[in-house]
Amino acid sequence: MLKQQMIEENKIKGGHIIDCSKVSMRFGKIMALDEVDLRVEYGENYGLLGPNGAGKTTLIRILCGLLKPTSGTAIVLGRKMPDRRNNASIGYMTQMDALYNDLTIRENVRFFASIYGLRGHERERRIDEILEVTALSDRQHSVVSTISGGMRKRASIACALVHRPRLLFLDEPTVGVDPKLRCDLWKYFHELNSEGVTLVVSTHVMDEAEHCNRLAFIREGKKLIEGTPAELKAFTSCENLESAFMKFSEAER
Repeated sequence: MLKQQMIEENKIKGGHIIDCSKVSMRFGKIMALDEVDLRVEYGENYGLLGPNGAGKTTLIRILCGLLKPTSGTAIVLGRKMPDRRNNASIGYMTQMDALYNDLTIRENVRFFASIYGLRGHERERRIDEILEVTALSDRQHSVVSTISGGMRKRASIACALVHRPRLLFLDEPTVGVDPKLRCDLWKYFHELNSEGVTLVVSTHVMDEAEHCNRLAFIREGKKLIEGTPAELKAFTSCENLESAFMKFSEAER
């Protein structure tokens, strides 16, 4: 109900939560992104699917406002990026956890909450809430350098979500975690989506892409094709997304 209400409100406003037009990014002689067009609906769970080095992280960093594209336009939440006014509405979980090893889990989450402008009792209440949601309450006073890889993933999620973002970017969020934790994380991501949070997930794990409403195949900085998982498999007459991606990639060469 909450998700539908948020989607309907945004439909009245018009537009998309993300609207990219011919976004390119060059690092010296390397073309990391090549005229990528991308539109994501409010309340959607959108996947960027492709191998390592395809340009997924570069695109996410542009959408978060951390990079300015060489050319093209990226509109996020109605604003041309980069725009600092969007910071409070965006959450970003990076591939490599951005945690301070000498701080406790709670201290890390408090640091990110403060960056996003939370203060006083509201900040502490929100920290308590997100630590409970990510099953970290019992270990909140553990120093990050002493915790497991799976727990670091959960701590990274807590830092990205503590300010209640409207738009959450997850850059290969389950790489290196065990199957049980992977299932738990995806269950939580679906819960966020059901509450109206828009998710943009990058992955090279093909079975994970099935969790997304729509997908874009990306290779060598180009968006090859876009559609629902079922549409992409039907288009290539393949039973799984990995085969579909490989078949379409070969056809485009």
